[in-house]
Amino acid sequence: MRFLPRLVISAALGIATFLSWRLLLRSSAVGRGGDLVPKAEEGFTLTLDTFLHVQQLRKKRLRTFCSQSGKVTTLPRSREERAHLLSSLRVSTKLDLLYCQVPSTGMEEWQQLLEKLEKKNVTLPLLLPYHRQHAPETQLSKFNLTETEAMLGSYTKVLFVRDPLQRLISAFMQSMGSSPSFSSFVQDVLDSGQHNASVTWKPLVSLCRPCLVQYDYVVAFGFLRQELGHLLQRAGLPVDSLLPEFTDTQARWTYSWLSEQMFSELSLQQKQQLSHFYRWDLSAFPFSSSLLTGLLSTPETW
Repeated sequence: MRFLPRLVISAALGIATFLSWRLLLRSSAVGRGGDLVPKAEEGFTLTLDTFLHVQQLRKKRLRTFCSQSGKVTTLPRSREERAHLLSSLRVSTKLDLLYCQVPSTGMEEWQQLLEKLEKKNVTLPLLLPYHRQHAPETQLSKFNLTETEAMLGSYTKVLFVRDPLQRLISAFMQSMGSSPSFSSFVQDVLDSGQHNASVTWKPLVSLCRPCLVQYDYVVAFGFLRQELGHLLQRAGLPVDSLLPEFTDTQARWTYSWLSEQMFSELSLQQKQQLSHFYRWDLSAFPFSSSLLTGLLSTPETW
């Protein structure tokens, strides 16, 4: 599979998706750190109690990571520094929502949902220390320090997470011709380093600043419809008839299969370097089933 054409990979994706829908969940177990572990077949229902328990576990894991990593935990007063740190954060001043925009984590469906909610003229009155100007969702970095602090303190803050290896494979599939093989694509990623990394594959910790932003919800790719249903209901937003058709559950199974095939194409050195590249994400979030997790050793420095 070293130089397998993209067309063959795409075909394999389609076949795997067709086969894997039968393996969807009927029940789930909560894994260590808040990972939802699939057990049986279709019909899985995530109860509100389980959802809240999972959120507690995920945020506890995140707090543990932040206490050990030395990451930025306070908002810089400099507008330029804030613009750099918060460049991936988006806000809806109409819905009082804040989220981190990360490619290949379900963003398309989420933004479609926000558009529908904004068109329904839904508002959640909050007492904020500035004049509220309702506008389409925009970058958090465009607001001044007082407004930014108020939003970080009062808005519902959502973080979308996905196995970094699956995000990387998705980026490779979308790059269409930039690299002849997944192995060469990974090498390009490793050679570019984290500072020059594209947002498409940049680690979530660097993009979303979860030690600076106290996210209320950490939502996992593969369970978006049910997790977002509970999330938005608790935020006081009408969702039952508005939730789009998420495809992440099928994609999760498909990419689990594809990950094994493409991971085997990498050299041991590449696997180890990739695990180190995503060491923050693997420590901060519940990716127990990721193929990169088994290669992660406790780093001497974060």
